[in-house]
Amino acid sequence: MPVLDTTVAKRLGEIIHTACRLRLDTLIPAVGENDHALLRLLNLGGRVSPLKLISTEGKTDGRRLREALELLGPVFIKFGQLLSTRRDLLPAEIADELARLQDQVAPFSGYQARDMMQASLGPERYSQIAAFEIDPMASASIAQVHAASLKSGEAVVVKIVRPDIQTTIVNDLAVLTTLSTWVDRHIKEARRLHLPAVVADYERTILLELDMCSEGANGQQLRDNFAESPLLYVPRVHHSLTTPEVLVMERVYGIPISNLTALNAAGVNIKVLAERGVETFFTQVFVHNFFHADMPPGNIFVDATDPEQPRYIALDCAIIGTLTERDQEYLARNLMAFFNRDYRQVARLHLESGWIPPHSDAVAFEKVIREVCDPIFAKPLNEISFSHFLLQLFETARAFDMEVQPQLVLLQKTLLYIEGLGRQLYPQLDLWKTAKPFMENWMEERMGPMATVRAIADRAPELLQQLPKLPELMLNASSQLMRLEASVAYQQTNLNQIADTLKTLNRGSRLRRWTGVLCLGTAILVLWTPMTSALSTSGTPVAVGLLAAVAGLVLLLRL
Repeated sequence: MPVLDTTVAKRLGEIIHTACRLRLDTLIPAVGENDHALLRLLNLGGRVSPLKLISTEGKTDGRRLREALELLGPVFIKFGQLLSTRRDLLPAEIADELARLQDQVAPFSGYQARDMMQASLGPERYSQIAAFEIDPMASASIAQVHAASLKSGEAVVVKIVRPDIQTTIVNDLAVLTTLSTWVDRHIKEARRLHLPAVVADYERTILLELDMCSEGANGQQLRDNFAESPLLYVPRVHHSLTTPEVLVMERVYGIPISNLTALNAAGVNIKVLAERGVETFFTQVFVHNFFHADMPPGNIFVDATDPEQPRYIALDCAIIGTLTERDQEYLARNLMAFFNRDYRQVARLHLESGWIPPHSDAVAFEKVIREVCDPIFAKPLNEISFSHFLLQLFETARAFDMEVQPQLVLLQKTLLYIEGLGRQLYPQLDLWKTAKPFMENWMEERMGPMATVRAIADRAPELLQQLPKLPELMLNASSQLMRLEASVAYQQTNLNQIADTLKTLNRGSRLRRWTGVLCLGTAILVLWTPMTSALSTSGTPVAVGLLAAVAGLVLLLRL
């Protein structure tokens, strides 16, 4: 974590000032006696603070938080956008407000952008740029986009990282890391938010967005994956003109996905468009395991050249998600179990995957899942929100100590975008009906009999190479098995000997203990009469001796 220098400390002061102006103190939960002393002091100060004179009337907690993040700038805006996807952790009202955050900021000078591009490309590569439009096409928190053309006559767009943005991001990340760690450590109610983990995930994401070479590589991979597909088009990247600060790619033309009026005017088949969005998402996740994870409407356009078979155009490939093969398989099997309402299978898969601890009660978990799901499935399928259903399921699973799965966060975020977009385009969209056949085919290809045949065929050369060695391998395996059995028998013999030794020691200890008790008891009986007569003559020494004897007996019995 960066050291909090003067610049960062000043930034922290700006954050505190903004939080005070917008009364974010109302978001702090009640403080208990066992909470941190500083937190209790702040809570006490809040009760008599002049901040109470600032009215919050007409502004909900969520709205004031959103306005504060907008005032604090790009890094906090994007962090708020990330938090808005964590509906399993935030109240609905706050999550809804954060979802309204717009990643639009004032542009910086187009002349400065051109100079930065020239410096980054160098004279030779910059000479390939024939024209550059000074006025930007779009300006976001990380970069700015300008139209340009090459000497070949091809129209391109140039994406240029904002000047000094890395310093701003590093300083703001230092502040966010410090604040999140302190809150997680000292505010018990906030620990379930896992804020340090959220900030760490955000740090990895936003730093990748600063690297235009990484974004170019992602775009190329996504383009290759859909090279022959009618579902998605990704602009071609000019790698020879791409640097960590500059990305040059083909300029494409389409209708913004949010412009429903223009889509209808172009005669686009909206139903097909919505269903293709779902198919595109599941193809990326389960076929390619490489999915575009930054899908706000501004990054999606529609190619309406063939209105009956519209195709998506994806821009801004800075954020890409992947799953491990294990998580991909478990997620697919979970989806199929939900489609078939096999809640026992869902519970078993959650345990097998490690998404809930192994000590969890599978029967109780199945019962809870059934209680959550049955009322939902009682509705018509086209009225069921798949993404919100998953959020409710994750919230339920938290009662069984299910921790947030970082590898599923981007997937969850993208699914929220996809379903929301599909429902906006075509309110009757039945995501379940669209996704189920796709998942059934995928499961058959990956786990059915033909999948086994293909796996054997793929490994056939290796199997044939090992076939002559099979007798030797079998003999070696048999020998190793015999050695293993002998080793187990030897270890078992040693364990038995240790157990016998412990039993002998325990018997000896018990014998010595009771012998001591017997001797002490005999001594008391024999000496009782002399002691009673002695007490009548010189009580103090004898009394001390008697008390010592009794204490010794008590201690002996406690051994």
